[in-house]
Amino acid sequence: MTEISAEHHHANGTKKHGVCAISGVETSRRNLVPLEALRPSLAERILADFPQLTEHSLVSKAELARYRTRYVEEILREEHGEYTDLDRQVVESIAKQDTIAANTDDDFDERRTLGERLSDGLASFGGSWAFLISFGCVLVVWMAINVVAGTGAFDPYPFILLNLVLSCIAAIQAPIIMMSQKRQEHKDRLRSSNDYQVNLKAELEIRHLHEKIDHLITRQWQRLAEIQQVQLEMLQETRPRPRRKPAKAKPAKPRAAASTSGPDGSV
Repeated sequence: MTEISAEHHHANGTKKHGVCAISGVETSRRNLVPLEALRPSLAERILADFPQLTEHSLVSKAELARYRTRYVEEILREEHGEYTDLDRQVVESIAKQDTIAANTDDDFDERRTLGERLSDGLASFGGSWAFLISFGCVLVVWMAINVVAGTGAFDPYPFILLNLVLSCIAAIQAPIIMMSQKRQEHKDRLRSSNDYQVNLKAELEIRHLHEKIDHLITRQWQRLAEIQQVQLEMLQETRPRPRRKPAKAKPAKPRAAASTSGPDGSV
């Protein structure tokens, strides 16, 4: 009983585990992919490095990720002429099967300091109708008070103090708005780089998907042709053979009677 259970356990372990044909590492069967199931371009690259493999050889997903990374790098170098850090991040996300899309606005807002938040708030308020209306009301009230006060006004006409205040506000407001615009440009660059990565990854994934679908369709047509050929052979084997008709007996020709009469006509 012990030997039988050990053999059964060994058989189950053999079914659940396999060995990668490239690295020679034993791993779970779910992490192994047969070479015939890969895209032709990827399978050709593996066979170029390991010509002893066959289409039934099993390759681990880790090795497939490494070859996919090399394949995508070569594609990007051929098409773009260079391999940037953004391209490297896209290739790594494809190999690890991770999502690359991110909300750059939330990430950018979380990293702002108190001064940056204050400048963004002032710039946002300085470019609104609320600021224009309130500032206009302040100007009207300022000038009205000084006109009504006459000689006792703190800023008589032509309102030199008011001009100084407006100049100071403009001098302070301009760099605050420029700082806010600079951070907005940085946010736009982050958003555009993320959009580029997402679009590039989508383009590469769609290309891989087209190659795999074409490969699967080709294999399916080959298998259908083989099945059809087998069915035709089976039909030919099961088809009843026509029976040969028996040959009709030919009527015997009458033999000429031998003449027994003598020369004189006597028998």
